[in-house]
Amino acid sequence: MRRVRVVCLEKIKESWLCPNCNLGDFLSTEALIQHLNSESTCWPSEAQPQEVPVPPVFRRCGSDQMPATGTCHPHAGYVFGVGRNMLNRLDDDPYAYQRDKNRYYPFHDESEWELGKFLVENLTQTQMIKFLKLKWFNTHARPSFNTKDQLLDWMDSLPCFMEWKVSRMEFSGYKMVHSIDLIWRNALEVVKQLFSDPIFTNHMTYTPHIISVGNKREYGDYMSADDHLPVGATQVPIILGSDKTHVTRITGGLEMHPVFITIGNINSEVRSKATLRAWRCIAYMPIAKFHVHPDYQSILQARLWHKCMDLVLANLKAAALDGCFMPDPSRYIRYVFTPLVAHICDLPGGFDDHCSCEKCIPCDYGAAKAVNLSGVHMPYWRDYIYACPSIFLTGEILHTCFKFFADHPLKWIKETVGAYELDNCFIVQHKRVGREYRDIQRTIVASIAGAASPQFVRTIRAIVKFIYLAQNPVHSPETLQSMEHSLSDFHSFKGTIIEAEARRGKGGIKDNFFIPKLELLQSFKGTFSADTTERLLITHCKDHFQQTAQQSKEFTEQCMQILNRQEAMEIFDLYALLTSRGAPLVNAMHAEEDEVVTINPALSWVSWVLPDEVTSVRGPRPVRNHFLKGILSGDVQTAFQVNITPDYRSLSPAEISIKYTLPNFDHALTDFIARSSLSSGEHTHWDPKYGCYQVWNKFRLQLHSAFQQRVIMPSRVVQAYPPSDDFPLGNCDTVLVDAMGINGKMSSNLELPSYLSDPLLYIELFRFISSPDDCPELAMWTVERAEGAVVQVMDVTLVVELIPCFGETVASDVSSATYLEHYKCFFLNNFVDKESYHTFSTEFA
Repeated sequence: MRRVRVVCLEKIKESWLCPNCNLGDFLSTEALIQHLNSESTCWPSEAQPQEVPVPPVFRRCGSDQMPATGTCHPHAGYVFGVGRNMLNRLDDDPYAYQRDKNRYYPFHDESEWELGKFLVENLTQTQMIKFLKLKWFNTHARPSFNTKDQLLDWMDSLPCFMEWKVSRMEFSGYKMVHSIDLIWRNALEVVKQLFSDPIFTNHMTYTPHIISVGNKREYGDYMSADDHLPVGATQVPIILGSDKTHVTRITGGLEMHPVFITIGNINSEVRSKATLRAWRCIAYMPIAKFHVHPDYQSILQARLWHKCMDLVLANLKAAALDGCFMPDPSRYIRYVFTPLVAHICDLPGGFDDHCSCEKCIPCDYGAAKAVNLSGVHMPYWRDYIYACPSIFLTGEILHTCFKFFADHPLKWIKETVGAYELDNCFIVQHKRVGREYRDIQRTIVASIAGAASPQFVRTIRAIVKFIYLAQNPVHSPETLQSMEHSLSDFHSFKGTIIEAEARRGKGGIKDNFFIPKLELLQSFKGTFSADTTERLLITHCKDHFQQTAQQSKEFTEQCMQILNRQEAMEIFDLYALLTSRGAPLVNAMHAEEDEVVTINPALSWVSWVLPDEVTSVRGPRPVRNHFLKGILSGDVQTAFQVNITPDYRSLSPAEISIKYTLPNFDHALTDFIARSSLSSGEHTHWDPKYGCYQVWNKFRLQLHSAFQQRVIMPSRVVQAYPPSDDFPLGNCDTVLVDAMGINGKMSSNLELPSYLSDPLLYIELFRFISSPDDCPELAMWTVERAEGAVVQVMDVTLVVELIPCFGETVASDVSSATYLEHYKCFFLNNFVDKESYHTFSTEFA
């Protein structure tokens, strides 16, 4: 979340032309608006009343969700005419008349287009040649293209809006080891394409708005901040992303700085997925090497980087100052300003390259270095109106939070607890290893309890709590205050780190906290993450550049061809699919579903207009919705799914007791039937000892998002496998259940004997022995093992994680397969993931 105040301009342009009739010489937007509203208006007669998508925060569902109220900016987002969106512009292609006859021209038909696309996307040029020479074609029909060159020429003839270009960059006064070619395109034209892409019609916001939930202000996307705009204007907030990466492995290990761009009008859940095409690349900047002293290498590279950024963003800066007209996905023309609101990069490494100000840079590089300045005297944002680095260069989650945790708190913990002992804790807990730092972070607080002092644990917990709060997609004054309180808590107890001599450097023990990333946390109030840009480095850089003939002297030209070809193929694929089926090129606004199972805009559009063609759309697939056909909890907030075929078709209670090593299973089942009979007022004479049961080793549990109740989360598998060689005591997961059923009050209305037909679950109970208030340094519930019981599957409410109370050391004879049975007391971990943390901090506070 970024809060940027954009003030009205006293004078923006000398005059305007009407975007509809291209006539007039209007001196202000008010005069233009008056012209459009006059009786002799040039407003197109076919234009329909405009529909505006509802901001995501207002789409709430669920009985426990408080309604969101708010107001939109009264004088923003005016419509000035009707134009053409991105797909409509394909009709301007020189071969458009051919596509009136054949939508897949120059290819013969859809099948030939799919074959050509497959060959270009998946095979090298050598492999394409071999494929087209197969003897198989001697007895089968050949495609219309006979050679790989003809195929590539046809692909290159597809319409491409913003072709890439190459500019030779020079630095007067300094010689480079190799000449530098900047591969780039006009950033403003890329923004126009993004803003008019009909895929995002139902995922766009055009007007700033104020949101209140329970009389409390909420902040989410950029559009929920306070803004002051010229009358009728629409903001298109610019979000940049950049990083350094190797794009080739043969041609000297070529390194580049790719620069990506997206707009804040697109909803954040769409922007956060790299495969949804909400981000576009606007430049590939090779990293230059100069014939200078090593001390001056980095400063010259940084200055060249900013010079390249100046060239790429020139038109975008003009639009931020003067505004421009551009159509939205529904073809409505809007008067647009393009302020820079975020630049996602690795900080403080990004500060070395990007965070200097012309007024405060000394002329002498040594003097600049002495005051921790990079020496860049002309940063690219110097003439970008209202662009303030303290606003758009704030920290992001991946580097400022996760990387900071790995570089500093984790090292302090290793020094205090011991690396060997810490490894033992992780070996015991982690059955599966995923993203290393994040897996460590989610269990670290409970793992060091007992091995470190309470004050030290509280210090670490404060940092971890801050990182989890920072990931909230929506903030309120309370969550922002909680983030500040967490930092304050850290600074209050950080002295224990110095006392433990845990902060060390190359020179030995340090007695200070001069850590740039720690300073960044003071101004961290956003939810941007470099996770997306890290993924973009693969999808937009490494995959494409590996297709080049890297030993060729025409390397940059090949790069341009591949980039143009790739984008043209993506756009043409959707265009041909829609037009060949007679579907409109304007994505109609439609009412949002109460429950969302996919955030793939292209898939949503095609599923509405061409439901039989959804397999043609790439990107994330929908989450399987078990709320439609699964078993529902009493409050209809949880869905359960059990396979039709059981793992064991018929087992008696005695066989179950033996197979799963459950000596009290008979007693637990009898007790369940007795409780069920008592709660319903009816009794049964059926003896469970003589029955047979179908048995399952797992089931699926599905919830709504704790942050957005309308979003359905992917289901979680809950396992309950019997003992085996790998798991001598069984392999079971831990869950939170509704204890009301165990105490004699069933959580759902059951009439005997129907409850015996519903899935039952045998559980080993853990009872609470202390609350978070009893141990403020941990702020976690503590549980201990109790007796077993049988409950209904519908009594399960949440998948949780238990971490043993290890004490000072981990027992030598325990493993990840046996720790649940070996230890008696456990911490109920509230840092499993951000969804669970939010649930524990709100519903179980």
